[in-house]
Amino acid sequence: MITLSKGGAYLINGTEVIEASADAQAAVASKVGRAVTMEEAAKNTIAYGILEAHNTSGNMDKLKIKFDKLTSHDITYVGIIQTARASGLEKFPIPYVLTNCHNSLCAVGGTINEDDHMFGLTCAKRYGGVYVPPHQAVIHQFAREMLAGGGRMILGSDSHTRYGALGTMAMGEGGPELVKQLLNQTYDIDRPGVIAVYLSGEPVKGVGPQDVAIALIGAVFANGYVKNKVLEFVGPGVKNLSADFRIGVDVMTTETTCLSSIWQTDDEIKEFYDIHGRSEDFAVLNPGDVAYYDGLIDIDLSTVRPMIAMPFHPSNAYTIEEVNANLADVLHEVEERAKVSFGDSIDFTLQDKIKDGKLYVDQGVIAGCAGGGFENICAAADILKGKYIGADEFTLNVYPASTPIYMELMRNGCAQTLLETGAVLKTAFCGPCFGAGDTPANNAFSIRHSTRNFPNREGSKVQNGQVASVALMDARSIAATAANKGFLTAATDFDGDIATYTYHFDQNIYANRVYDSKGVADSSVDIKFGPNIKDWPKMCELPDNLMLRVVSEIHDPVTTTDELIPSGETSSYRSNPLGLAEFTLSRKDPEYVGRAKDMRAVQEDLMAGKNVFEDRPGLRNAMDAVKKQFADAEDSIGYGSTIFAVKPGDGSAREQAASCQKVLGGWANIANEYATKRYRSNLINWGMLPFLIKDGELPFKNLDYIFVPGIKAAVENKTSVIKAYAVVAGKLKEFELTLGDLTDEERKIILTGCLINYNRV
Repeated sequence: MITLSKGGAYLINGTEVIEASADAQAAVASKVGRAVTMEEAAKNTIAYGILEAHNTSGNMDKLKIKFDKLTSHDITYVGIIQTARASGLEKFPIPYVLTNCHNSLCAVGGTINEDDHMFGLTCAKRYGGVYVPPHQAVIHQFAREMLAGGGRMILGSDSHTRYGALGTMAMGEGGPELVKQLLNQTYDIDRPGVIAVYLSGEPVKGVGPQDVAIALIGAVFANGYVKNKVLEFVGPGVKNLSADFRIGVDVMTTETTCLSSIWQTDDEIKEFYDIHGRSEDFAVLNPGDVAYYDGLIDIDLSTVRPMIAMPFHPSNAYTIEEVNANLADVLHEVEERAKVSFGDSIDFTLQDKIKDGKLYVDQGVIAGCAGGGFENICAAADILKGKYIGADEFTLNVYPASTPIYMELMRNGCAQTLLETGAVLKTAFCGPCFGAGDTPANNAFSIRHSTRNFPNREGSKVQNGQVASVALMDARSIAATAANKGFLTAATDFDGDIATYTYHFDQNIYANRVYDSKGVADSSVDIKFGPNIKDWPKMCELPDNLMLRVVSEIHDPVTTTDELIPSGETSSYRSNPLGLAEFTLSRKDPEYVGRAKDMRAVQEDLMAGKNVFEDRPGLRNAMDAVKKQFADAEDSIGYGSTIFAVKPGDGSAREQAASCQKVLGGWANIANEYATKRYRSNLINWGMLPFLIKDGELPFKNLDYIFVPGIKAAVENKTSVIKAYAVVAGKLKEFELTLGDLTDEERKIILTGCLINYNRV
């Protein structure tokens, strides 16, 4: 189904692959009639051309990118604008779209969600932005319909910012990276590697984009094949996919841990722009006649079968046929994986979902930026036509990704078809993707065409004894399962017709409701602040020396941002830095917040001139041990907390995974590696040290103190190896930390304490 090249590969005229080898260049020359170096061919990728056009550094190895447009939703834009305001924001220098698709229900926390929306609307007026009201569109569908353009680059504060299928290189990052763009600064990265995704063949009936995406994620996530690289979709199979199909695969590339994505474009994508009244935004994009890629993923679309990503990660990929054939064994594997996240705190089992030898599902959801597309919902309607979902436990909820899509489903009859089956159609909303909508019953099993299925991301609370689980599937197989009244069924078992529907985009829906300043700022507009919207607390610069206490130790293979700061109802408090911080690690380590606060109190006492050792004998003993070797340890010292996690930061771009630690007094993370660039960037932008320690070396344990002498000088002088000392049984145990590659700007941000301080200097 999917194979990965062992090294680089050349693509000749967009169709023929020559894997890198000793005689590869000779083979290339014979095909194109001239010698082509690897370096020259690497410049012929689509990705290279777009990056070059947006790079301001003059050095293609050290990129400083300026984006064309920005987009955020109502979990992130308040914090971003508050940070930018604190740094001197006067107007949005480029188009900035504020959508409202995460906290749009306004059902938690009293007025605070709608207060955020009013903040967003007034900021769009004051600073010259675009405001998309709740229920109109999910962030990424609006971007596809109204923002994307051939050869453009878009930065979004949501990890699934992916518009590559439309010829737009888009990236999802934490809020501070958008702040930099709002302040006319740049997105600084080393030139990423580019991996070709070579498509051939054509999908069989019943196979949808989520099936291809899950197969791809399963092939590359664990081995890190595409981590922090750009995926470039090429090959003869691309023409066999509709625009909606390509979009559905593209949005899920985030789960591979790649940096971004881009696709070759053709008349299918031109028609997408024509339909949306933006023909001028289309551009033909193809690699050069000889393009070199750092790796190649070969996917024969005709071999892909209906897939299911079992709990608790999109990479836990199986074919539905495989699950049904080995049901007890697969469910046992899921139960074993659950122990990694839940330990013994929850009695989790899925064996009771087996009924008469088949897997019974409690809930189906088709939603959001991945599932809510027009073709997905039309296909689901065709599969369900004339059927009904039954009057038992199983439910089916469908969320079109935008009001224009909803309108067209009403016009072509698909909405009626779905409603007649017992399914429920709801407005554009991202809630099911992050635990703020359609939370299943305790011990329930949900199948979803959405983006993620991390532990507790569906909304259950393990700390309250609640647990549910989610598997990811394509809308087509969800519909087939619904037609079978909840028993897991592949869409390839459906023997009816799946029609091709023509889409008509009604632009009046947005023209009549979306506020668009046309880039004109109005400084006379007063920003509306609800009582939950708080400024960022003041943060001090990096001291010469640090005394850290380890306040959480996580040995899971991967720690998601959902575990660092839970999604769901807690998202309502994301305009209140200190209020939200109370939820940090609450579903993973409930003791974390109290321990972190204890260390924050030490720093606060130090800054107030108080005796930090009074009533803190453990800290006193630790410092006494340090001073035996470092007599001047207390000179220019800072106190704070750190966590250890093997591989933190998989998943969401949410900056709060880092900022919540910072406002609780965190100075660092210590990890064997960071799951994503965006999480590491969030740490840096909040002035936290992204320490690395070699795998297998852990000279400290939870609640130990760690002394890091000369840390400020080490950052300033670009010291490659930093000596640190764990205080163990009254003695110092030396070990080594590194910080990885840091740009000069990143070092300055860490030294000043955070991005806000950096911009105030």
